[in-house]
Amino acid sequence: MTVTVERDEETGVAVVTLDRAERHNAITLAMARRLAEVWRGFRYDDTVRAIVVTGAGGRAFSTGVDRSAEVPQPASPYTIDDPLLTIGPKANDLWKPVIAAVEGMACGGAFYLLGEAEFLIAGEGAEFFDPHTTYGMVSAFETIQMAQRMPFGEVARMALTGTAERISARRAYETGLVSELTPPGGALAAARGAAAEIAACPTEAVQGTVRALWSVKEAARAQALAHAPHLVTLGNLPPERQAELFAGRRRGRGKGFRRR
Repeated sequence: MTVTVERDEETGVAVVTLDRAERHNAITLAMARRLAEVWRGFRYDDTVRAIVVTGAGGRAFSTGVDRSAEVPQPASPYTIDDPLLTIGPKANDLWKPVIAAVEGMACGGAFYLLGEAEFLIAGEGAEFFDPHTTYGMVSAFETIQMAQRMPFGEVARMALTGTAERISARRAYETGLVSELTPPGGALAAARGAAAEIAACPTEAVQGTVRALWSVKEAARAQALAHAPHLVTLGNLPPERQAELFAGRRRGRGKGFRRR
């Protein structure tokens, strides 16, 4: 399934790894289904009290959905099928704390996962960007997730500039997206340590606190997400045109300016 789960019963910490390093941990449809299963399974596993989610290989946390995945869409403009909508813990009614450990690139659909983590820890080589507009796609779900974590101007600039800019880990830390910076390669160890500290606290109190924190923004988030399918359906270019833009970008092999 290319999603691995490691449990440490001594600390109560589980590590969920997107394990597809050769493709920058891009998420296949099978991986999306597996992630939903993992989060739902943790609801019934009392040995797991805190979770770390990360990507294998160090070059990327994830670059979002695999571009080769075929997702048929209904003709109605009032609905879309998005396989990433249920890849996060909150979408699966899991209220155990989740910490994201980010190394390398985190972009596009990766924000579905990052947006539902309690906080992010990143290695200094990490970088964040949102390629949607470059490829003729509306950034709706991703932008809404990041708007819960970043100042409005910062998330607007990231979403609107597409692949032209990448936010460095340092800048992400300064704007509040990332809560802790580590030397390159150190994010997972730091996230494990933080998760172990949290898991040592009484689990009822921890989960109640997680639920309270999310209740602060849940109404606004739910209302915004309700608009997202219509915006995507109306604003996206046809798939064949998206593919042309994506192929042209790959041929150019250009990297966006890294905003520090």
